[in-house]
Amino acid sequence: MEKIFAYLRRIGYAGTPRLDFATLHDLQRLHLQTIPYENLDIMRNIPLSLNVDDIYDKIVRRNRGGYCFELNALFAWLLKSLGFGVTTYMARFLRDEAEIPMRRHRVQKVTCNQGSYLCDVGVGGIVPRMPLPIVTDKVSEQYGEKYVLKHDDFLGYVLYEWRRDAWRQLYSFTEEPQLEQDFTAVSFYCEKYPESFFMTLDMVHIFTENGRKSVAGREVRLFSPDGVKVLQPVTEAAYNELLEMHFGIRI
Repeated sequence: MEKIFAYLRRIGYAGTPRLDFATLHDLQRLHLQTIPYENLDIMRNIPLSLNVDDIYDKIVRRNRGGYCFELNALFAWLLKSLGFGVTTYMARFLRDEAEIPMRRHRVQKVTCNQGSYLCDVGVGGIVPRMPLPIVTDKVSEQYGEKYVLKHDDFLGYVLYEWRRDAWRQLYSFTEEPQLEQDFTAVSFYCEKYPESFFMTLDMVHIFTENGRKSVAGREVRLFSPDGVKVLQPVTEAAYNELLEMHFGIRI
């Protein structure tokens, strides 16, 4: 239980967890606002481990973040430890893709006493902050955004986002339960393949109460209702200081 309590403190959850939607919603929202998505170890050639104890050490004890295979693995561990039903799936990330890509994303179905929900804390960009009911053609409006799940004969469930005045594909998944070892080869590809998207530039993302913060390369972007503020540090030390200040990451 000590590890669970430390995890809950890490994300700022102060309530009493129950196996209901309200708890699931709060856990996902707080997770996205406190634990950053980031690929900094990949960019610095530091090997990743998908062992949940190693991920726990990195994220909870060392105050770091991770990418989908780390973040969703640890979130699934937390939910299972609290008593939620969790089934893990492999997904295809479709946003801005011209062709159907390989499966390189991890998501999970979470079951509580009010139904089954799609939960994902592993996307480095705009993504549902609330668990989505796994029901097709039901529009979910949240935090000024709109999402809907549709069914495709090949892709399975497809999550659409309302973006630039149209429904656009975000990612898809099929209901084939995955074991932890099923993610090893795909994560290694993302981490080491020379043409991997994750090896192109530093990527960091975290939500705030009324906006979000991100890093693309060495450019730090702060999004708020007042607009976007861009910070461009000119030294490595200044960049590392911004990482700690805005994302809690100490390099």
